[in-house]
Amino acid sequence: MSTPIAFIGGGNMASAIIGGLLRAGRAAQSLIVVEPFEAQRAKLASDFGLRALASPDASLAGAGLVVWAVKPQLFAEAAAPCAGLLVQALQLSVMAGIRSDALAAATGSERVVRAMPNTPALIGQGIAGLFARAAVSVADRARVEQVLAPTGATLWVDQEAQLDGVTALSGSGPAYFFFVVEAMMVAAQQMGLSAEQGRKLALATCGGAAALGLQSSDSPTLLREKVTSKGGTTHAAISSLQADGVDAAIVRAVRAAEQRARELGEEFGR
Repeated sequence: MSTPIAFIGGGNMASAIIGGLLRAGRAAQSLIVVEPFEAQRAKLASDFGLRALASPDASLAGAGLVVWAVKPQLFAEAAAPCAGLLVQALQLSVMAGIRSDALAAATGSERVVRAMPNTPALIGQGIAGLFARAAVSVADRARVEQVLAPTGATLWVDQEAQLDGVTALSGSGPAYFFFVVEAMMVAAQQMGLSAEQGRKLALATCGGAAALGLQSSDSPTLLREKVTSKGGTTHAAISSLQADGVDAAIVRAVRAAEQRARELGEEFGR
């Protein structure tokens, strides 16, 4: 059997990774999940056929990779009973704000990778920013990429501080997108369409535009300009957005998220 992978926390992000591993052919028996909440343990059993532990035990010592997926404020509490069990394992954290120094100190392992995923990972279309400490080998990096591959794309950054920017841009980004969709739905109803019609049109349009942007060699600016004929409907909309300072407001919003990510790191991550 493959070397076990242990999950500390069995919530949504852990479930996304677990589901991807199982779809990729990983045996459920090779996964260990520590999840203190009984209802979530029952869900893991129902969804994946996994037996989750209420608290850590000696079985964790056999894990080759440990995925940390608890809420940042619960990290210290979750890590304490794992002390001494995880020294030999590669550590992969999907927790926002908990810095690699704290993970190394709590686990006794310098082989620490931090990941900042986002919620589209739940359907295999996410993207995760990754940072590795110096002790992480090329093989370790490849293993992390393999584990996360079923959840979507990955992107490595050279400095851990850059993960605050990743958190602000792509970690929180899906919420910005849905915020815009909500506004488009309001406009749809004002123009005589139903909320459901507005939802379908907005989501399909935004999803198609994102797919086009990913597949095209053109910059987002050029792609926008190709749709924006001077004096046309799109030009009227873009001019209105620019007059309202929406572009600058978006920049400020993303920077506010970055600042909050940095604050969370100071509060929980040391």
